[in-house]
Amino acid sequence: MSKNTVETNTKAFENKLWGGRFAEDTDAFVEAFTASITFDQRLANQDIQGSVAHAEMLHKVGILTAQELTDIKEGLESIRVDAEAGNIEWSIALEDVHMNIEARLTDRIGIAGKKLHTGRSRNDQIATDIRLWLREQIDFIGTEITRLQQGLVSVAEREAHTILPGFTHLQVAQPITFGHHMMAWYEMLERDFDRLQDCRKRMNVMPLGSAALAGTSYPIDREFTAKLLDFDRPSNNSLDGVSDRDFAIEFTAAASVIMMHLSRFSEELVLWTSAQFDFINLPDRFCTGSSIMPQKKNPDVPELVRGKTGRVYGSLISLMTLMKSQPLAYNKDNQEDKEPLFDTVDTLIGCLRAFADMMPHVETKPESMRRAAMQGFATATDLADYLVVKGMPFRDAHEVVGKAVAFGVESKQDLSEMTLAELQQFSDVITDDVFDVLTLEGSVAARNHIGGTAPEQVLAQAEIAKSALAAR
Repeated sequence: MSKNTVETNTKAFENKLWGGRFAEDTDAFVEAFTASITFDQRLANQDIQGSVAHAEMLHKVGILTAQELTDIKEGLESIRVDAEAGNIEWSIALEDVHMNIEARLTDRIGIAGKKLHTGRSRNDQIATDIRLWLREQIDFIGTEITRLQQGLVSVAEREAHTILPGFTHLQVAQPITFGHHMMAWYEMLERDFDRLQDCRKRMNVMPLGSAALAGTSYPIDREFTAKLLDFDRPSNNSLDGVSDRDFAIEFTAAASVIMMHLSRFSEELVLWTSAQFDFINLPDRFCTGSSIMPQKKNPDVPELVRGKTGRVYGSLISLMTLMKSQPLAYNKDNQEDKEPLFDTVDTLIGCLRAFADMMPHVETKPESMRRAAMQGFATATDLADYLVVKGMPFRDAHEVVGKAVAFGVESKQDLSEMTLAELQQFSDVITDDVFDVLTLEGSVAARNHIGGTAPEQVLAQAEIAKSALAAR
C-alpha cells in the first residue's frame, strides 16, 4: 500500500465521512459495489477547481480565515500535482473522488480541510464537477469538428471540378462534383457544431450552493462562485440543481447525431473504396490487411467508426432510462451517469480525430467516377429541362426523355452518345445545341446557383466556409 493510501486511512476517516449515524461497518462487497472512485477519479481536476472557488467564496463571506484559505489552496494544489503525476492510489474505502480528495487534504493541512465542505454537499459537488468537465470536452470536440471541416473544405477546393454520379436510392441520379459532396458533409458538421454550442450554453449553469437539495443556511455568495468558475449564472432551484442531468442527455443526443453523420460518411467511404465503385483510395495508414487474403486492403477506420455509432446510441438510451423514473432530488442512480458520458466523449473524440486526420489525404479516381456517371443516364433531367426551356410542358418532356432512355438501354448508349437524328426521333424540338447540356460538364456547370453543384459555386462556398471557420 502506498504512503498516500496509508495517509488517508487516519482515524478521522475510518468510519466514513458520513459514518456517525451507523452502528456497523459497510459490507465489503457493498463498499466496492457502491464506490465510484474507479471512474470518477478522472474528475479530480474539476473537483479541485470547484473546491478552490468554493473556498474563495467561504473566505469572502467570513467562514474561512485568510490563513485557512491559503492552506486549503496550497493543499489542493499539491493534490492536483500528485493526481496529474499518477502518484495517488485512490481508495475504494473513501468511495468517490470528493471524499478521496477531502481526506487527503485534511491529512495534509489539518482541521482547515474539514471546513472546506461547509455549505455544500457531494450532490452539488458532483453536479458541478461534471459540468466543468463536460464544458472542457465540448470545447475540445468543437476544435476537432472544426479540424475535420477544414480538411473537407480543402478537399472540396481541390476536387471542385471532379465529376462523380450523385445517387438517390443508391441509383445514379445526376452528375455532381466531388467537391460539392464534401461540402454536404461540411454542412452536416456545421449543424453538429451549432448543436454543441447550444448544449454548452444550457449546461453552463452552476449548481454549487444547492447543497444536498434545499440550499444552505450559511451566507454563501453563489454569484461570486459562479463568476470564479466561468458559469453564466447559478442555478435557480436547488432541487433541480442537484438532480438535473438534462445537459448530459442533451450532449449525448448531440453526440449521437454527430456519430450518425460520421457513420453515413463511413458508409460512403466503404462503398467508394470497393472494387465495384473504385472512386477513391484511402491512405494505407488508415487501412489494414487480411490474415489470409494478401490482396486485401480493408477500410477499417470507417468501418469501426460506423460500428461505434451504436455504442454512443446505447449511452443515450442508458442516460434516458437512468433518469426516467427518478423522483426529486438526488438519488444514487445518478452515479451511473458518468460511465456512459465518459465513454461517449472518448468515442466521439476518437472518431472525429480519425476522420480529421484521414480526410485531407483521400485520393480520388476521376476516371472511375466519370465512367460510373456515364452508366446511369445521369443527364436525363438535363434533357427534360432543355425541352421545357424550348416550350414543352414538363410532363410531356418527362415522357419524351423516358422513351429516349429506354432506347439508350436497348442500344447501350448514353444520351450524350446518341446522334442528333436518334434524339430527334423522340422530339423535333431537339436541335444540335442539346449536346451542350448532355455532357457531364455541361450538366454540373448549369447548376450555378447558391447550393448548386457547379464548380464555381463549390469554390464560392468553400471560401465562405474558410472565413467562418477562421472566425471561431
